Amino acid sequence: MFGRGRFSDVANRQLELFAVDQASLLEEAKEADAAWTSASREESEELFGDYQLVVDAIGERLYDIRETYAGTLEEGTTDEYREAFNRAALKRFRQFGSFLEEGE
Repeated sequence: MFGRGRFSDVANRQLELFAVDQASLLEEAKEADAAWTSASREESEELFGDYQLVVDAIGERLYDIRETYAGTLEEGTTDEYREAFNRAALKRFRQFGSFLEEGE
């Protein structure tokens, strides 16, 4: 597939479904980010904590998708899939990718 790897299409389809299925959570993250970045100094710490909770929830869900599918693959192909998924997820959802980087 032109250097993209054999799991690139699967990962991108999974992320497209994720974006549809988790649209409300992604919108919540967008709103929480706007709230803490425009808050006063007194409010920003608490609002950042709220934002971080949403970011963590999204990251955990991305991690779960990756690991659930990786668990169905033959040994020896899981690393290739994880790399393709991480690359696609971090390109599309960079701010939510910390769980992917930590969970490797």
